[in-house]
Amino acid sequence: MGRLLRVPEGARVDLSSYDAEGTPGGPADKAAGLEATARLGERLAGLQERLWAGATAGDRRRILLVLQGMDTSGKGGTVKHVIGPLNPSGCRVRSFKAPTQQERKHSFLWRIRRALPQPGEIGIFDRSHYEDVLIGRVRELAPPTEIEARYGQINDFEKALADDGVTVIKCFLHISYEQQRRRLLERLDNPDKHWKFNPGDIDERALWPAYQEAYELALERCSAIPWYVVPADRKWFRNWAISKLLLEHLEELDPQYPKADFDVTECRNRLSKDH
Repeated sequence: MGRLLRVPEGARVDLSSYDAEGTPGGPADKAAGLEATARLGERLAGLQERLWAGATAGDRRRILLVLQGMDTSGKGGTVKHVIGPLNPSGCRVRSFKAPTQQERKHSFLWRIRRALPQPGEIGIFDRSHYEDVLIGRVRELAPPTEIEARYGQINDFEKALADDGVTVIKCFLHISYEQQRRRLLERLDNPDKHWKFNPGDIDERALWPAYQEAYELALERCSAIPWYVVPADRKWFRNWAISKLLLEHLEELDPQYPKADFDVTECRNRLSKDH
């Protein structure tokens, strides 16, 4: 899966060449996709437990899953369906909105560093440090020279994470302009979803070309740690693909349960006599 979705390092990116409705390497249809995702969840849960257990014996490895995408691309839905089967004790989910007054007093990476997963954890970022070269660029929230400098700072930051035992999985949830419109209308049609709708989302749609360009630049300039472009028009495929990516990275890490640092036989004998 990683091979099919990975953005080659340093390659030019044209998002219009990616099919947001595609299902590369995926199950045959939605029913098969839902069944496959459930099976992946069982395997993910087992590997997550091993990763979490390993940290008790000093294994510092952990995973950071970064989810970026336009509004309605399914960042929250991905967290719900992909992370749902996992033990919440070993997960750290953080959603990044507009920076607070305190956060604005620091470097744009300050709040990111404070939210990183600890050894043994799987961290999930719903939006991330990339907001500062996405909306920051489109809305001109910082001088152009500062925005340009951030690409290099992000690369250095992510390389340092990798050196410290963090496996960073960066996913761009690629939704089409028309599919976003349909999902926004669905929110308006359902009173129970009005809380998820913001009239400002319509204003942001007017800036779609600028956002696509900003994403292309981010995917090009920050690809030393690979990006994965995940087609997101089909929710079932999006969830399956990210589950598969997460599983592939966990299998590569191959975490192991730590061996007992006590005499198992002696403890069993003591308990056997305790009655």
